[in-house]
Amino acid sequence: MHDVLDPDSDRGRVYHYLVGHPREPASRLAARCGLSETVVRAVLKELAAEEFVVATDPEPGVSAAGEDSWEDAWEAIPPAQVVEALLQRDAALRSALRRTGTELEQLYRFARKDAGHYGALEVVEDAARVLAISRQLQQAARHQIRVIDMPPYSGTAGHYLEQEVLQRERMAAGVAYRTIYHGSAFDDPVAGPNMARMIAAGEQARTLDDPPLKLAISDDELAVVTLAADARPGVVSLLIRPSSLFRALSNVFESLWRLAVPVSADGTGTQIDERDRQILTLMASGATDDAIARRLGLGRRTVVRRVSALLARLGATTRFQAGVQAARRGWL
Repeated sequence: MHDVLDPDSDRGRVYHYLVGHPREPASRLAARCGLSETVVRAVLKELAAEEFVVATDPEPGVSAAGEDSWEDAWEAIPPAQVVEALLQRDAALRSALRRTGTELEQLYRFARKDAGHYGALEVVEDAARVLAISRQLQQAARHQIRVIDMPPYSGTAGHYLEQEVLQRERMAAGVAYRTIYHGSAFDDPVAGPNMARMIAAGEQARTLDDPPLKLAISDDELAVVTLAADARPGVVSLLIRPSSLFRALSNVFESLWRLAVPVSADGTGTQIDERDRQILTLMASGATDDAIARRLGLGRRTVVRRVSALLARLGATTRFQAGVQAARRGWL
């Protein structure tokens, strides 16, 4: 939603124009913003739903048949109100993260107590059983698997291939996979190619620079947190069944999912030509399409087309996300 303030995004372009040109119909906005009327109407609908713009009294116009017609005009909500709304939403998100973080801290401390019992929690220390639970968690899912995947990547190449086979089977059965990868996954010689293949197979994937924990959630039935063992090599898994702790983990995943950067199947490769690299570098520096066109001696339409293709390839919806993704892939 912050892209309403980004003049290089479609939403930002429409909003910025309305700030300086009140009571504009969609057809005129499309011409002024260099977007199709279909895109502009979709953007206006999104902005209106978020109360960033409002429709005003219709403006007179002329139809394609040469007859008089009337078209809704649009007005921008004052920028100060928009900024305040965005700040309030950010504050609400931070508050939710703090609440879930507090509950996770309670889980962390409880899991390390020598005494006590909590029926929703089971500690599993046997490495073979940890792997077996991962398979069972996926096999039991009916709707979705949510995963936060982060280093260390200790599995063998054979383990990752077996996981690919299982995941393909479950996705073919209608189970959706949503995975948040650590940013370093791109560089891992085993996890990186595995990630690329799973995304190509239909996995929904996003990346985050530093996820707080390794997590897998099966539907609303079971969550597994994997931690480094304190007193020995290896890992320990915490099995959490439906409870307030389970809800906290689910909320943590969804909050991080909203903050993470989308990844596309095409975006996991590392091949890019020099012209696109130049465009990405200028995008990352904040240059507009017009400025990029002038700098590189290209037509504006060519730049718009290549920027759109790069955003799609990177699985990004804003230039900021594109810059993050490109940097992670070593394109800049």
